[in-house]
Amino acid sequence: MVTKISNNDLSQAKAQGVAVLDFSATWCGPCQMLAPVLHELADEVGSKAAFYSIDVDENRQLATEYGISSIPCLVVLKNGQESTRSVGFLPKQALQDMLDKYI
Repeated sequence: MVTKISNNDLSQAKAQGVAVLDFSATWCGPCQMLAPVLHELADEVGSKAAFYSIDVDENRQLATEYGISSIPCLVVLKNGQESTRSVGFLPKQALQDMLDKYI
């Protein structure tokens, strides 16, 4: 499951052991290509990591706080701290490999 973030509120994500933040926008083609891949990966990973979708147009404060200048941008948090990030579309296996280091 991918939880949609609203009102710039990341408190739930920061409380997770491992959280994947997907900074995206509805008008972004690569973002729309990445979304189903993230949903599939979220279902497979289960409780090992939490996935969050953050629309940069609706959550400008978070996008600024994380220095997001290109989307899609995935930020992996471990115990509330940024561990890694990736910009652009990645295939499922590459995302899994990136995430395996933290779960």
